[in-house]
Order: sequence, then C-alpha cells, then structure tokens
Amino acid sequence: MDSRETADVAKVLAAATPEPAPVPVPVPASVMASASDLPSDASESIPPSGYSTPLALEPARALDPMQAKRFAFLLGQTDVFAHFIQDFIKDENLKAEIKRLLDGKAAKETTEGSSRRHRKTEKEEDAELLREESPEIVEAQQTFSESPSYVTGGKMRDYQMRGLNWMISLFENGINGILADEMGLGKTLQVISFIGYLKHYRDIGGPHLIVVPKSTLHNWKAEFNRWVPDLDVFLLHGDKTNRAEIFEKHLRNMEFSCCITTYEMCLICKSELRKVNWEYIIVDEAHRLKNENSMLSKLVRMFSSQRRLLITGTPLQNNLHELWALLNFLLPDVFGSSDVFDEWFHKEEGDQEQIVQQLHKVLQPFLLRRIKSDVEQSLLPKKEVNLYVGLTPMQRTWYRRILERDIAAINGAVGKKEGKTRLLNIVMQLRKCCNHPYLFDGAEPGPPYTTDEHLVYNSGKMAILDQLLKRCKEQGSRVLIFSQMSRVLDILEDYCMFRGFQYCRLDGSTDHEERVASIQEFSRPDSDKFVFLLTTRAGGLGITLTAADTVCIYDSDWNPQADLQAMDRAHRIGQTKQVYVYRFITEDSVEEKVLERAMQKLRLDQLVIQQGRLAQPSKGTSREQLLDMVQFGAESIFNNASDKTSAADSRVASGAGTPAHSESGGYGEASVFDIDEILRRGESRTQELQNKYADMGLDDLNRFANESTSTTQWEGEDYARKRRAADIAQLWIQPAKRERKVNYAVDNYYREALRQNAKANNAQRAPRPPKQMHIQDFQFYPPRLHALLDKELLSYRRQIGYKVPKSEAAEDGGSESSGEVQSEEARQAEQARIDSAEPLTEEETAEKESLSQLGFGSWNRRDFYSFMRALENHGRGNMSLVKHDVEGKTPEEVEAYAKVFLKRYKELPEADRLTAQMTKGEQKRARRNEIQLLLESKLSECKQDPLRHLSVPYSSGGSTAKGRVYTEDEDRFLLVQLARIGASDEDVYDKIRQELRLSPLFRFDWFIKSRNAQEIQRRCQTLIGLLEKEAHSGKASRNGRADDDE
Repeated sequence: MDSRETADVAKVLAAATPEPAPVPVPVPASVMASASDLPSDASESIPPSGYSTPLALEPARALDPMQAKRFAFLLGQTDVFAHFIQDFIKDENLKAEIKRLLDGKAAKETTEGSSRRHRKTEKEEDAELLREESPEIVEAQQTFSESPSYVTGGKMRDYQMRGLNWMISLFENGINGILADEMGLGKTLQVISFIGYLKHYRDIGGPHLIVVPKSTLHNWKAEFNRWVPDLDVFLLHGDKTNRAEIFEKHLRNMEFSCCITTYEMCLICKSELRKVNWEYIIVDEAHRLKNENSMLSKLVRMFSSQRRLLITGTPLQNNLHELWALLNFLLPDVFGSSDVFDEWFHKEEGDQEQIVQQLHKVLQPFLLRRIKSDVEQSLLPKKEVNLYVGLTPMQRTWYRRILERDIAAINGAVGKKEGKTRLLNIVMQLRKCCNHPYLFDGAEPGPPYTTDEHLVYNSGKMAILDQLLKRCKEQGSRVLIFSQMSRVLDILEDYCMFRGFQYCRLDGSTDHEERVASIQEFSRPDSDKFVFLLTTRAGGLGITLTAADTVCIYDSDWNPQADLQAMDRAHRIGQTKQVYVYRFITEDSVEEKVLERAMQKLRLDQLVIQQGRLAQPSKGTSREQLLDMVQFGAESIFNNASDKTSAADSRVASGAGTPAHSESGGYGEASVFDIDEILRRGESRTQELQNKYADMGLDDLNRFANESTSTTQWEGEDYARKRRAADIAQLWIQPAKRERKVNYAVDNYYREALRQNAKANNAQRAPRPPKQMHIQDFQFYPPRLHALLDKELLSYRRQIGYKVPKSEAAEDGGSESSGEVQSEEARQAEQARIDSAEPLTEEETAEKESLSQLGFGSWNRRDFYSFMRALENHGRGNMSLVKHDVEGKTPEEVEAYAKVFLKRYKELPEADRLTAQMTKGEQKRARRNEIQLLLESKLSECKQDPLRHLSVPYSSGGSTAKGRVYTEDEDRFLLVQLARIGASDEDVYDKIRQELRLSPLFRFDWFIKSRNAQEIQRRCQTLIGLLEKEAHSGKASRNGRADDDE
C-alpha cells in the first residue's frame, strides 16, 4: 500500500477505536487501519421485538476463527476491503481477533525487515513468546513444486501446479475463489488435484458437490478415475428410480468424496441436496450464476457448505454487475450489496485510472486467470480469419422482402418498447437469411424436394464452406462447424450426405448417451468422421474435440464468449496441430454489426479480467443499436435492385435458377472464385478489425459505443444528423417497387376487369367513440365521475343508432318465463336511456376532467393486492408498518390510499371478502401474540438455562413415550428459538431451521438437522398445544382450589 492509503486507514483506526492499545512494534498504518475500519457501536445487542424475559435464551455464539482469519487476510491485501466488510462485523471479539492477527503479521514483517544486529526490547520479546505459546499453532502452508504423488494419471504442468498452490492458499486463508484460466488449460485437472490434496494432506475426504453442464458430466467422472482414482466419486443423474437408488446408496450414509451432478438435477433434487452440509461446492462453467436472480443461482446459494469454488473460462461476459454476482456467491459476507459495490467503483468518474487500480486490488485475492499464450508454450496460438461473403440473388430477394415487411420499424417510426421487439424479430429473420434462405418456408424449390447443387449455390456461406471443406479434406484436416440454429445443422446434414462426408451431430435435443458416443467416435484416432456439426450453446461447453484442427463459426453468437468456448473445443491441451478458426460473415449485412458489438465485449473482458481494468458497457442491446444493425446495408439492398434482378426475382425466389455471379458478390451455380484470394482478403480485414480494438481503453470504448449508435452514415454523409435538420420523409429508406405476381385465372381476370363486386365507398364514417379512461372500482374515483362517463357513453350509442340486443329465447319466439320478462323490461329500460341521452355540456366536460384527477389512477390490481396483504399482515390499526410494506409505492402514497380505503371499501363489490380477509389477519396476529405470551410465561418459570432445564409437559410417558421421534433436548431448543425469534415472524421456522444446522448441540444429530421448515412448524404446533393444555389444566386447578377455599 502507498503512503496515501496508509494515512487514510490510520485515520479510520483512530476513529473506530476509542482507546487504542499501545503497539509493541512499528506497524504499517495501512494494515492497522484496515482492521479498525469497523463500526465500534455495532456490538450493541437489541433484544428481539415482542420478547421481554430477562433470561439469556441462548449463549453467545463462539467466535469463528476462520472468519476472523479471512477478514484479516483480505484487509492485509488492501484497505479497499474495509469499505465492504465494515457492515458485516458486529462483534467486538471478532474485531479484536482481526486486529490481533494483523498485529502479528505486521510485527513479523517488521522483524524480518529489520537488521540482524537489532536487539529486541523486553516488550517485543514477551509478545513473541506469547505468540509462540499460543494454542492456535498454524501449520506451514503446503506447496508443490512437482506433480503430487497422489495424481497417478500423469504429470501436471508447472502452471497447473501453480494453480493448485493458489487454491491451497485460498483454503488456508478461508477464502473462496474463481479459477478463470482460459479454456483448454486443464482447469478440471487442477480442481481434481486440489480435492485430492484435501483428502491426503488435510484429511478432508468430503463431501464435495460439483455442479457441471450436462455435456461434461461423464467427462468429469472419467477425469477423476484417470488422475486421482482413489477418490469415491458418483454421478447424480437419471430418472426418479435411479436417483432414489443413488440417494439410498450414497447420501444416506455420507460415505463418498464427490457428488457430480448437473444444473438441472440441482433443481430437481434440491430437497435432498439441501440436507447435506457440503465441504466444497464447486460450479463448473460458473458464468451460469452471473444472474443472481436466476433459479439456479438462488438455489445453489441455499446449499450449506464450508467453502465454494467457481470454474469458468469467461468470468466476465457483459458488465461489472455480473462480476459482482460471482463475488457475492463466493463471499456474501464481503460483497453483500451490489449497490455498495457499484457505488465504490463509480464514485470517482473523473479518475478512471484510480478506479481501475481499486478493482484490480479487489479481484487479485479471488481470481486466477492465465491465457494459453502465456503459460502453454507447446500449444500453437490459433489463427482466426473472418471470411466475408456476399449475398446470392436469392438471399438478396429474401433480405429485401424482410425489410419491406416492416419498413416503419426499420425507419424508427414506432414507439421504443414496441419498436425494440419488432427490431429484434427483424434482426433474427435477417440473420436466418444470411445463413441460408431455405430456413424460410416456401424458399426451397419443390416439390419434389431434391438434395442438389442448389443447396450450395443459393447461399453465399455454403458456397465458401463447400470450397473450404474440400480443401480441408485434401489436407487431412477434420472440421468442427458451429451454428446457433439447429435448423442450419439440418441443412448442413443434407449437404454432408450430398457430398459424401462422414459426420457427427450434437445439439440441445441430443440425449446424453448419444452425445457421449458421438464425442468418443469422433475422437478415435482411426475415426472416419470428417465433420462434427454442433450448436454453439449445446456443443461449446466442456467437451474436448482435439481431433479436429479446423473450426468454422457459421454464424456468430451475440455473446462472443460463447464463440470462444466453441473454438477452444479444438484449441486446448492435447492439440498438436495448428488450429484454424474461420468465422463466416455476410458482407454489408446485419452480421457485420453483430461482430462489431462482439468485439467491444471481448475488449471489455481484456480490460477488466485479463488486465484488471474496469469498463461499463450497457446491459444487452439497445433499441438504437438494433435499429443501426437493421439499417446497415439496407439502403444498398434497395438501391442496387437493378431491373435485371427484379426481372429474375420470381425465378430466383423459387430456386429455379440464378445468375452466374451477382453484383454483390453472391455466388451462382456456375460461379468460379478463388478461395485463396478470399482467405487472403479475410486475413487482411480480420487484422484491421483486431488492430482497431487492440489499443482501445475504457474511454475509447465508451466513446465508440456512443458513436456507433448513429452509424447511418452513407458515402461520407451522416444521415442521422441530417434527418434531424431536414424533412424526415425525404430521407427514409424507401422500399423497392413492388411487382404483383398474377395467376391469370379466367374468373379472377373478368372480376378484376369489370369490377363487378366493387362497392362504392360513399357510406358515412361512424362517429369516433369517446376516449374514456379505464376505471377500476378499487381506484376510488368520485361517484359523480362514473355518472358522467356513463352519460357520455349513452350519448355515443345514441349517435351510432345502437340497439340493445334481445335475448335468444325472445328471438326464437318461445314462451317467456318470468326471468325472461324481467330481462326484456331491463332491455327496454336501457334502450330508453340510450334514446333519451344527451351529450355532455362544456361544464360537464370540464367537471369530468377535474374529477379524473381525484382518484388513484396509478394503482393497479397488483398494487391493490399488495396493499391488502400488508393490511392483513399488520392490521388496520398499524398503518405505520402497512405503508412500508407495499412494494412499488411510497409510504406517503400508501398512507393517502389507506385513508380513503378505510372509509369507502364497503362500496366495493367484494367488500364482504375484504372484511373477512382483514378479520382473519387480525385473528391470526392475536393468535401469534397469545402464543408468544405463553412461551414467555413458560420460559420465565425456568430459573436456570432453559436449553437444559426447561420442562416439556408431554401428555404421557415423558421423553421416552413410544412413537416419539424428537428428543426432549430438541423440543427445548425449538421452544427456546420460537420464543427468541418471535412467533409473529413470518420466516420464524426457516430461521429455526438455520439455527438447528448451526448449533453445536446437534452437530452429529442427522435427524434434526435434516428437518425442513414444514416439519419444524408441525412439531412447534404440537409443542404449543402441549403448553396450552398445561396452562388450561393449571388454570382449572387454581380455580378449583379457589372454590374450595370459599
């Protein structure tokens, strides 16, 4: 730490510690202050609300030495952590322990750095002797300089051993971490070796939970068997019957080292997995947790574990908040609030370099990131080439049709919310067109449908891919082809069969057994499989396909990290050949803008993770960026539609034939092009694109992102700026001239020619209906407003000559019952109201506008239900709590609404139900208060520790009654915790469950630790019934004695 940080943290130490103890040796102020940057008033205990007994229901929880060690380690790294953890440390004992650990570290550093001729003072020597005689002797951290003996499948590389030593260091300091090595560097082996270290050196055999993608499930098991076979590992997978057998065999007796399962199985088997107190929870491809609100992220956070480890080759994919989500999963007691995290790194927007340095300091203790070019010299760097292809005439026709289909959205002439949805759909359709026009129904020529050369020459990408695969086949290479769309794989399958290429396929619908068989078949040295077809998301995670040395990205993913994952299926440890990656991009189309945005995200990853820098791009793609993507190249599509192309549209669209070579670079049936020239041009443009982003910093990225949203520049002129100054109608993209394709049926011809069915459009247009506001009864508008709106509606119906319809029975002429007679009378009365209706006067119209401001128009039905729940929970007499418990409304809004509601709620049609709901809530609260008083009375009778001496009034047989499951100690604990937390707490039983799992009294009591909240609630209700029975019998006996005395 520098001198500025030293001064800052020294000031914090002085403020946080009222009477600082004398320091025996000179301690760096940075270390001392970090320990004292803790709130000194946080240890004041506040008794739980509703609980007034003076007894200590539960002894103070013992100091957690590992938490103190963890905080001390972090504070010793940088003073930045003091800002995050100060709100989590509420105990003076914990603060003192952290300070003691930091004092010891500082003293050791000072002693080691001093001269050997320095003589210790008496105080220094006494302090050293006390430290040496302390019972907390910390063993020296184990480090490996060569492959550990328990790793039997081969020798670990140097950087892999450094990764193992890093994880050991995290373990010793009580820290969780992210192993974020680039894909293909053996993260799986490093984790397996670390689990082996825990067993062989620390005698921690498990249980560990490893959550992995479905595609890598069997690979993890195979890697365990290969590298550390003495670990007891099983897979949690299969149908309900198989899972039940696995639970019975492994989870019941807890005799295993590792449980490997998938994300989906975690959701299915959550109740069983939550019962286990895991030693380590390890999540592979951990970027699945980047959204803290996803079901998987919430569920895994609920699992109990001593430590956590994340594995991901892409720790940052979009923005800084995703990085916080991972850090929050690892250390919730440090990174508890995303707002605090964002505030800390955004508070000095003018000094970006300082913010960058702070983020780098925060990440350094938790994250290990190495890239292949730095550590794996034997692996040749992959060569990436973007191949720019043109649109074929058939593709240009479909591209233009898609644009013409929604020209208003393309010109930005729709609302923001609606416009973004429509633009997303347009972008998707345009990307389908760029891939292959046969993805649209009716585009493929037929019937009969044939697999022929038209499959190749009607798509620019297929034409280039065809030439490229032929060359790879001649050179003995094997190829992986990735696409986002499974229907593209269908076309590629037809192509492979047409060319006679042997292939494998893997997508999201491939079952697990077929997936494993396909990977094994392709990876055999003597395999005849030439092509592996994969979807980017299903086939790009965790599998090894080093048998291939060529990767084709047929269409780019929105997330560039997904494409990187796909490339590294071949470019990883074990690859002995040069890997070539070809990315297909349709020139002058939406795909160029998709690639541009992907390059910005990749540069973000380099700044934040690989170089410890900060960037703040937007979340997702904005409407303006989507509009920019769609408009890019659209004008050339319309303007370059020559008469020749227009004349051939019908022939091209049907696939009957194409020109030999289109003006845009598309490839026809007889086209001949130089694949070497295309590769050279692709290499040149790829290098230009990489150079463009290579030197971009944070400010450059932000500036470029802002400028790129207005790329409607055409031939040096900014049309977006010009559009604001000139008439917008003159600058909109105009659709091409629409040619009508007519089938000359005789009847249709004469009908069109003679216009026999044409109707004169002379009828008067009906008056426009009044624009009335939609009023809900719970919005409590004045009754007068309802009358005015009703009058306005009746007047409109009179203008259009509306007639109230008769009932069906009356129209059929059947006999009328009394009910039907009344219905007819009501119809006639309603019709009379319409016939006599008058329009609103000017005064009434003004009155209507005035009254429309007096209700609660901003309250929707969800707000009303939320208000009723709060009213039920807290009661009509406790508005101070109700007004803070309605989500989406301020306390002032709720208070104003409550005043009107309590006066007028009986006007509502559901008034009886609302009254019953509020009464039920009041009865429930009264019942909870009664239970709380009963518990307090019972505990006050116990003069000693209630956890040991509280008597439970069992009905018969005491604690040994036949059929009883819970012990008396467990029942005492439940009653004590119910009283301490409070029976009125909505989450009381979940909190009791957590206390049971953390209490040392039941460390080895598997039964009570495995109870869920519902089971605990049922048991507490039984115990409350026993207490009530005891109270009633005692009251009856007292009344009997009083009668005898009289």
